[in-house]
Amino acid sequence: MSKSNLLMITTLGLIFTIAESMRFDLQSGHTKCISEDIMNNAVTVGKYNVVNPNEGYPLPVSHKLTVRVASPYGNNYHHRVNVDSGNFAFTAAEAGDYTTCFSAADHEPETKLAIEFEWKTGVAAKDWSKIAKKEKVEVMELELKKLLDAVKSIHEEMNYLRGREEEMQHLNQSTNSKMAGLSFLSIMVCLSVAGLQLWHLRSYFERKKLL
Repeated sequence: MSKSNLLMITTLGLIFTIAESMRFDLQSGHTKCISEDIMNNAVTVGKYNVVNPNEGYPLPVSHKLTVRVASPYGNNYHHRVNVDSGNFAFTAAEAGDYTTCFSAADHEPETKLAIEFEWKTGVAAKDWSKIAKKEKVEVMELELKKLLDAVKSIHEEMNYLRGREEEMQHLNQSTNSKMAGLSFLSIMVCLSVAGLQLWHLRSYFERKKLL
């Protein structure tokens, strides 16, 4: 394998590690939410399942979930009740933090559920094996297509982050301006109160003929 091919594959490996794959525990009667910052028009896919604590036996009835995937504005993209596994896929219509919440029903005695969850966004969400079969491309051509899509995704992500940074800068500037105005108003109020107190004391002493 040439150095250029090795470099390309290594680069792709680093880029595609952005997909989130995790395993966590959830107590019955509790909820756990996971957020992902997703750009507008980005494709995202996810799959989840409850791990069977007794391999080789049916999954216990207590090991069921309610799963909800919502947009930053509260729109539901996926909602399942009393399930032990599932998947979702959609194109984000809004930019921001999308949230996946897992809720386990109350159970006596309390049980602990182990959940496996994988969430992919952007380039990582594409099924490259299907693309290769559909377009009948060679291995190196497929790697180049992956790399090109990855570069486009990184470019879009940088533009998105730059936009978010500008929004935060505008917010900070607006907050600083408001704080400066509030500080000036506070100083004027303090000076006015001090002036009134001096005037009142002077009037009092003059009436008492102490001045």
